[in-house]
Order: sequence, then structure tokens, then C-alpha cells
Amino acid sequence: MTDIRAEKSTLRRCWREKRLAGSDPAALAGLEEALLSHILRSGAQTIASLWPLPGEPDLRALNRSLHEAGRNVLLPETPPRGEALEFRLWAPQARMIEGRFGTFHPDGPVMSPDLILVPMLAFDRKGHRLGYGGGYYDRTLTAFPNAILVGFAFSFQEAKALPVEPWDIPLPLIITERGALHTSGA
Repeated sequence: MTDIRAEKSTLRRCWREKRLAGSDPAALAGLEEALLSHILRSGAQTIASLWPLPGEPDLRALNRSLHEAGRNVLLPETPPRGEALEFRLWAPQARMIEGRFGTFHPDGPVMSPDLILVPMLAFDRKGHRLGYGGGYYDRTLTAFPNAILVGFAFSFQEAKALPVEPWDIPLPLIITERGALHTSGA
């Protein structure tokens, strides 16, 4: 394992613990409000969101609000390791299917997103994110080069700097409960 990979692995353990300890209903409401406002202003019609894993911000209320606003909400299906995520159309009445790693996805058709909400364990002001280590979002962001990328996290997940590997794609925008952070993207 390279030094960067070992450092990322250690940071993942640390940030998972911080995120699990930092759950706050008021912060979640602020995050949902900021995301909804940005997405509706963006004009994107097909939004790749997610169904929460334990400790992740629960975006189910946001998904419902986007659906009610006439947007197509897509949720990821986690394929075998080494592949990009596929996004399936969700609606409130959709049957959810258990997937890999404790994920859930709807049984709807596969669609391409205009905007991708990108989860993370931590982020820095350059737009780098610390993911879960499977590389799914790195491959997915490459697979959808024209999609608008919007990272989301709680403000306490901000790190001074994160280790970066050549394939890591910096996010131009990260939204927290405090609002939008336009990053340097490099």
C-alpha cells in the first residue's frame, strides 16, 4: 500500500467516527435547504442523489422535495468493484432493492444524470474529497463528464488538506448547512 493510500485509510477511520458523532437534525435541515435551493436554481432536471448509508446525511426528504418539484431523482446502484455507478429512476412509491455494501436502489430504469450529488467523509477548500475508498464516485464522475458536480457534507467535515491521488477529481462546489463553498478545484 502506498503512503497516500495508507494515509487515506487512516483518515477514513477518523472521519467516519467524527461524522457518526456529529449528527445534528438542525444541520441536516440546513443542508437539505441549501441543496434544494441550489439544485432548483441550477435548472438540472435529472438529479443523481442517494439513499443514506448509516452515518450519511439522510437525503430522503430532499429526494421527495425534488420529485414534488418535477425533477427526476436517480439513486445509485452499486455494481461490482471497478465499475461506475448506474443511476436508477426513483419515485416515492418505488420498490427499493438491497444492493452491495448495505445500499438500496429503486427498481426503476437506468438514466443519465444532469447533476450528481457526491457524498464524502471529508473535504478541503480545494474541492478534494475523502470518499469511502472503493473508487465508485471517481469512476462515476469520469463516466459523466458533462454532469454538474455538487459535493455535500456538514461543515464540520472540512479538513485543512487531504491527500490526493492522480485520479481524484476535485469538486468545484461543496454545499454544507452553511451554504455553498466554491472551491479552487485543484
